Amino acid sequence: MAAQSTLRRHSDDPLLAILGPWTRLFRSRLQHTSKITRLAATLAFLISIVTGAYGGHQWLKKKSDKQARGKRLLRRNSGLRGKDGSRTIFVPSRSSTAEVKIHPTKPMTFDAHRRLFLNPPRAARLGGGQVASQVPPPNTKPGLNIAFIHQFLSLLSIMIPHWNCKESGLLLSQGMFLLLRTYLSLVVTRLDGEIVRDLVAGNGKSFLWGIVKWCGIGGFASYTNAAIKYLQSKVAIAFRTRLTRYIHDLYLNDNLNYYKLLNLDGGIGQGADQFITNDLTLFTASAASLYSSIGKPLVDLFVFNYQLFRSLGPLALTGLLANYFATATFLRRLSPPFGKLKAVEGRKEGDFRGLHARLIANAEEIAFYGGADMEKIFLDKSFKDLKAWMEGIYRLKIRYNMLEDFILKYSWSAFGYLITSLPVFLPEWGGLASSAEHYTPDASHPTPPTSNRSHARMQQFITNKRLMLSLADAGGRMMYSIKDLSELAGYVSRIYSLISTLHRVHASAYPVPRGTSPELYSLSDVSGTLHRGYDGVRFEDVPIVAPAASYTISGEELIPSLSFTITPGQHVLISGPNGTGKSSLGRILAGIWPVYRGLVSRPRKVGLDGLFFLPQRPYLPTGTLRDQVIYPQSEMDMRDAGRRDYELQAILEEVRLGYLVEREGGWNTRKPWRDVLSGGEKQRISFARILYHEPRYAVVDEGTSAVSSDVEGLLYEKCKERQVTLLTISTRVSLKRYHTWNLDLGQGDDGSEWVFDRIGTVEEKEGVERELESLRERLARVEEWEARKAEIEQELKKVWVKESDDDDDDDGNGGGRELPPPSYVGTDEER
Repeated sequence: MAAQSTLRRHSDDPLLAILGPWTRLFRSRLQHTSKITRLAATLAFLISIVTGAYGGHQWLKKKSDKQARGKRLLRRNSGLRGKDGSRTIFVPSRSSTAEVKIHPTKPMTFDAHRRLFLNPPRAARLGGGQVASQVPPPNTKPGLNIAFIHQFLSLLSIMIPHWNCKESGLLLSQGMFLLLRTYLSLVVTRLDGEIVRDLVAGNGKSFLWGIVKWCGIGGFASYTNAAIKYLQSKVAIAFRTRLTRYIHDLYLNDNLNYYKLLNLDGGIGQGADQFITNDLTLFTASAASLYSSIGKPLVDLFVFNYQLFRSLGPLALTGLLANYFATATFLRRLSPPFGKLKAVEGRKEGDFRGLHARLIANAEEIAFYGGADMEKIFLDKSFKDLKAWMEGIYRLKIRYNMLEDFILKYSWSAFGYLITSLPVFLPEWGGLASSAEHYTPDASHPTPPTSNRSHARMQQFITNKRLMLSLADAGGRMMYSIKDLSELAGYVSRIYSLISTLHRVHASAYPVPRGTSPELYSLSDVSGTLHRGYDGVRFEDVPIVAPAASYTISGEELIPSLSFTITPGQHVLISGPNGTGKSSLGRILAGIWPVYRGLVSRPRKVGLDGLFFLPQRPYLPTGTLRDQVIYPQSEMDMRDAGRRDYELQAILEEVRLGYLVEREGGWNTRKPWRDVLSGGEKQRISFARILYHEPRYAVVDEGTSAVSSDVEGLLYEKCKERQVTLLTISTRVSLKRYHTWNLDLGQGDDGSEWVFDRIGTVEEKEGVERELESLRERLARVEEWEARKAEIEQELKKVWVKESDDDDDDDGNGGGRELPPPSYVGTDEER
């Protein structure tokens, strides 16, 4: 009974039966070891447990600290800066944050790509071996041509910078899945023929086994198709990330390309927002789908054609190739210019979007004027143009799709039936004629020879039909891709135009065509120098020119030549009538307008010990309250500089905004500050930035127009206490008390002269006295002017009647008599 109990226990416990031999082996080995070895092993085991537990605890602690830091930096709109210039930012991800590391584009990368975008090869028909003034030229139409290949390969060098990048791995993975799907299509094709053969032959066991294999392969094929779509979306996002960061690095940099692109160059004709957001998204999605929509059908064509060649012979292959060539040629000739149509559609979309952006940016001004009806007219007209253009594209697509579907679906299906009938009606031309004649029965299909031949033909017909359907699908997708390629050409042209224009602005590449001279004061006629690194502000023979909004048009000269020098502590008021170049002088000093002639010297840096600008319209970025004070720095820069929030609070107290932190809910509060703060608060925030950055020079353009006179004086005095030299642009004479020099523009008859004098000199006082004396003389003649005015009014009240045409005009009254007033009009005393 004991033996039976032992056997039952072993049979009922399979786990013990498996582990039993290993347990006995471990015990036998343990018995042959010494006590010291056992003690050392036990100690090592305990140390490994403690070390593992401690390591796990530290890992969990670091992970939680990292998540907490990510949430804190995300809330503060900040990040981490690496030693290699990279920046780590944190973005929301589910209930936590995700870490994103951004590497800036190297300057040598821009230099290497410049030849692709500004000096394309002559074969691409984009340039003539020299830097083109406009790339692509206006006569280059978007389409499937050599120019499209060059443009796409140029963009591809940005999207896939090297062979071992992330994008290459994604494309390789997608390619493996595409090949796997082609192989699965072949397996399904053969399995389909076998299932039909077993069904006709009545072989139930083989038929059911075929159904099981069909379901298994179907599940694996479904996973493959889903993986291909997922990888395609990942490739599109990766392409968009590469291009967006590349464009941002070229668009937002110290060269101020974001300003020059729209206000000076004018090459793209509109803002870059439509290109970077909508057009770039469409281009990357189309480029990512191109790999699967062309690569997979191309592989299918080779594989399926080879299989059909083995089954149907050379005649079928020749017919298929001739059909492909004829169809492609026919559709290519009848295809509308979808590339050009898409490019124009993108431009019209950008115009419509720009009108909405302008309405949002100027909503308050439009509301004051009551201009909603006029803005609605502009928007309706722009949308009507866009709608008419899109309807025209849809009408073209309807006609083309009818022709395309008829050829690719019905005519190709009829041609496929003809091809698959070759082994039946022309067995000597069929690839399997001999195999059908010499069919050998096997044990699994014991049927008569005639029936075997029929079943073989049935199986071969189903297999060939399935191959033809797959081949027709692959060929149809190849033909459909012609239209997709045409649309892709339109997107490529727009993105290539944007990056080419950015490279031209970044390199200031505005060459003059051979045999011509540059337009005066155009971007091709810039010969002045902007010197950064001078401890002061200096203009030497610099013309003040307002540039045109296009690089081919001449600018407007406001002042022929301007020369002055400002040293530390020399506070200057720049005054003069409107339109004389006061703000233009600040733009030239900031470097956003070109120095056409002469020399402009300024400090090297912007901010601490450098130069700082306060424009006419205070700018409040999106972010926290802290970001409004420290702009253009981020919180990361502020922490690196060793600055703290209590310093910011002291600065707000100095500009009379100490209540702001408590009122708005703390430094990390995020609000639409442009709408929250009043006009005076915005201008005081701007002065708070001066006190925070402590520059050596500050250019203030109408920076106190919305504050009271007492606060205005306080702001200027606080800046002087920080040793900030002020250059104020204003028409208010009351600001002279805070400055020592006055640069008065707009002098002379034509407004092109200027005067640079010290405020409070004897000459200035004498000038003021002369002006006062002139005013006194004019006031003394007020009574004389009033008497003369009364005489003129009396003469104007008289009415003279001409008695005859012969009366002469010697007495000055036309030879007539004065008409007395009517009876109901009394004298002046009666009235």
